Amino acid sequence: MVDLIFTRRFSMGHRLIHGASESCALPHGHNEFVTVRLEPTSLNPLDGVANMPVSFQRAKSGWHRFVDEKLDHALQLAEDDPLLGWFRANEPARAERIIVTPGDPTTEMMACLLKAKLDAMLVADGAVLRCTTITLQETPTNTVEFSGDPLPMLPEPRSAEQCWWRRADMSIAD
Repeated sequence: MVDLIFTRRFSMGHRLIHGASESCALPHGHNEFVTVRLEPTSLNPLDGVANMPVSFQRAKSGWHRFVDEKLDHALQLAEDDPLLGWFRANEPARAERIIVTPGDPTTEMMACLLKAKLDAMLVADGAVLRCTTITLQETPTNTVEFSGDPLPMLPEPRSAEQCWWRRADMSIAD
C-alpha cells in the first residue's frame, strides 16, 4: 500500500473550563501540527505513467485550505463556554470564526473532530482516499494520534445541522 502523509502547521487559541488545570482555563494558544495519513481505497498498482494513486495536489489541497482558512488563528471554545455567548452578543462577526466543540476543545477532542471532518471531505471527493490516522501535535511534548472511526468516540451531537465536523464543506459555524 502506498500511503500519502502530509503535515500542516496552524496557530490556535483555546481554553479548557471543565477540569483541566487552572492555567488551561485562561485563554491561551498553541502552534500545532496536524499530520494525516491517507491510503487509496482500492489496491491498484502504479500505472507506469503517472505512478501515483492520487496527486498530492488533489489529496491535500482541500484539507490545507480548511486548515489555513478555518483553523489557523481561530479560537476553540466549548459549546457552553460563557465567552462564546459574549462573542455572539458583542462581536458576532468574530464569533463566526470560533470553532465550537461539544465540551472542552482538548487535543483529543480536536483530533477526533478533525478526523471526522477530513473523512467527510474525502467521501465528498469521491472516496478515492481514506484517512487512516490523524496526528495532532499541541506542543513538542504533547501529541494525540487517532485512528479509526471518530464518530463513535464523540459525544451525542446536539443536532445534525450543528455538527460542522460531519459536513464536507468548509464551514465551522453552527
